[in-house]
Formats: sequence, structure tokens, C-alpha cells
Amino acid sequence: MATVCWPYFDPEYENFSNRMNPPRVSVDNASCHDCTLIQVDSVNKPGILLEVVQILTDLDFIITKAYISSDGGWFMDVFHVTDQQGKKITDSKTIDFIEKALGPKSQSTEGVKNWPSKRVGVHSVGDHTAIELIGRDRPGLLSEISAVLANLHFNVVAAEVWTHNRRIACVLYVNDATSRAVDDPDRLSLMEEQLNNILRGCDGKKVSRTSFSMGFTHMDRRLHQMLFADRDYESSGVATDVDCPPSFRPKITIERCEEKGYSVVSVRCKDRAKLMFDIVCTLTDMQYVVFHATISSDGPYASQEYFIRHMDGCTLDTEGEKERVIKCIEAAIRRRVSEGVSLELCAKDRVGLLSEVTRILRENGLTVCRAGVSTRGEQALNVFYVRDASGNPVDMKTVEALRKEIGKTMMVDVKRVPSNAKAPETRGWAKTSFFFGNLLERFLN
Repeated sequence: MATVCWPYFDPEYENFSNRMNPPRVSVDNASCHDCTLIQVDSVNKPGILLEVVQILTDLDFIITKAYISSDGGWFMDVFHVTDQQGKKITDSKTIDFIEKALGPKSQSTEGVKNWPSKRVGVHSVGDHTAIELIGRDRPGLLSEISAVLANLHFNVVAAEVWTHNRRIACVLYVNDATSRAVDDPDRLSLMEEQLNNILRGCDGKKVSRTSFSMGFTHMDRRLHQMLFADRDYESSGVATDVDCPPSFRPKITIERCEEKGYSVVSVRCKDRAKLMFDIVCTLTDMQYVVFHATISSDGPYASQEYFIRHMDGCTLDTEGEKERVIKCIEAAIRRRVSEGVSLELCAKDRVGLLSEVTRILRENGLTVCRAGVSTRGEQALNVFYVRDASGNPVDMKTVEALRKEIGKTMMVDVKRVPSNAKAPETRGWAKTSFFFGNLLERFLN
């Protein structure tokens, strides 16, 4: 039999371009009077735009403008950013972190290498077990979930909960009384059985599930993936969708750029924190490549335009394809939108704390449409976006009674969420959605 000879390929060849042309990062505070310009030049690679946007978003920066270009094998983008107060990024340690986080990985400091971000999995945050839940939402469901965990003596160290189109997705990090990950298969099996019973009991025909994740996916991206896989974008229409007010409905169009062979996705909607991340995340997970993009904010509104192709090189040529992309982007935008009242609570962390708080919310006729739970040292920091169980605006008398009841054992801050939730989202929500505090604070300390 003749011997078949294959040409030899150096396994390091794929990294050659990166070694020869490492990413260049520029932080410019001189060109614009009201914002900082962050420019990234790099060899193009799949997912690089999402990676950069994810880092800037996790630093709680507000992206006011952006220009993206990645044709010809080279990735070039410019971001106009401010901090949470709308000011330039001037702190030298912050700038140093940006350059290391976005620059050549070989030059990253140990703090950057070990940056935990928002990741799903035991190994990303230490001795914790990650639980993923997806199912049909109903009033009091989060209270029932947290009660099961409390009864089994699991402490919720961190969690993020999204609801959209009557579906709920949760990622929770738990440990036991010894602050160790739960690895007893019997305890995990019992937990899974009880949680599945709760989800199964209210889910009708749709499949609910509980799983234990060992991956390293960014938490917000994982929630998008879970709801996308659950097909939450198949909405019956705004009139019956209580998860998002009609005033927030984005305007999305898709056209064809004949000259360059792109599909052009245009989005105009109310501006808010993390809007660009949500859209880029969805396009990436739908296997679309962004070749060019222009992002701008005009007062309370944002305009975003993406020139895309599918990974196989095809454009969106059928009405069915266009309609699906429009629905998925709209769902991604609306998953994070909340109107009404937010409750920010701070208390000493303990087993059953989340169960206690969500029980009190349920008993006062409030349902949680979004939640973030984090722990810093011995303190638990929780944010709940709540509404009336029937979908009506929350009666402030109920909120004041709630404040008095919960305030006996913990600090409570009640806020109205305005129509333009960009600034409050950044100041309040983003800070508490990290497991052990703000990313930069963790790096600097």
C-alpha cells in the first residue's frame, strides 16, 4: 500500500501574525473635549469585536460612539467612552488596565490574566457551583427557587436573573455552609430534582431544565444564549408582552449593500447601558460576522448600523432570514430593559437571605423581572427590578411598607427607573452584577 504523505504545518503558524503584529491600543484624551477615545488595531480573528466590547462594558464605560472596520484581515476600531458620571477616563491606573486588557496577551499582568469577569463555571470564581435554570416565568418563581436552595442549605453567593416574553433564565453560584463548592452527587441530584419540579409545574408544553455548568462563558452572554436557545424571541406581540413597555420597542431594518456584498442591519432605539454588547453578542452567537459598524447616541436614543455577512459568506437574502434576525436582535435589546422600581439591598451574607427577601417581595404582591446578586466579603449586595404581579405600575405605598419590613434587617435603597435608564443602569446595576465587586477595583486592590 502506498504511503500517503501530508504537508507539514507548524502548529504555531496561526499565531504567527499575532506575534508579528500584536494588538495596538491607544487611549487618547486630547482629541475630544468630552470623552476618551480608545483605539484598538489588531489582526482580525473571529469574535474579536465582542471580546473588546465585552471588556469595555465590564469596566462600566458608557460607549457614546464607535467606528468598526475589519476588512482585509485587520481589525481597527475606535470607541468614544466616558465613565459612569459622563467624564473622561483620566485615572492612570485605569488607563494602564485598559491597555493591558486589550493589548498583547503576553504583556498582561497577573491581575488581568486572572480577571474573573462574569463567567459561568466552577473554575472561574473559585469554590462555587454554577446552576443554570430556564423555564416559564410566573409570579413568585424566584422565591420558590431560592427557598429550595435555602432548605437544602445552599448559599447563593452570586446570581443573575432575566425574564423576557414570560420566560426566565437564571445563572446562580452557590456553595455550602463551609464556603466550598458542592460536589456531592446525591445533594446535586436532589437539588436538580426539586428545581426541575418547580419549573416543570408551571411550564406547560415548553421544556424547562436545570443544569450544572462547568464552562467559561461570560454570564451576560450565557443568559442571552439560554434565552435564544429557548426561542424567547418568538413573541406574540408587544400588546401582550408585559416584559417591555411599547415605548422601548426598537426600530430594526435590514437592507442589502449591493456594492460591497453586505447585509446592513440598522437599529434605532432608546439608549441604555450595555446596548452595543447585547447586539454584538447576539449577532456573534447567530454566526454573523461584523465587517463594519457605526454607533452613535443622539440624546436619549441610539443609532447603530452593522455591515454583516454570515460566517459562510452569505448575506441575508430571504425575508424569513431577515425576520428572524430582527426578532432576535429585538429580544436581545428588550431582555435587559426595565421600567418601574428598583430595590437595592445590602445585608450580611447568610444562607437563606435571598429566600427571605424574595418571599417578602412575593407576599407584598411584587414580581421580580430582573435581579442581580453579588457578595463582597461578608456583605451581600442585591438589586431587584420589580413590578406589580398583574403588570401594573408598582404602588409606592407598597414599596414604603416593604422598605419598613425589610429595613429592619438590611439597608434598602428604593429608586424609580426612568424611561432613559442609561445612567441609573450604569451606576447601580453594573456595579452589583459582579461577583466580588467592580472589575477594576479588584484589579487595583
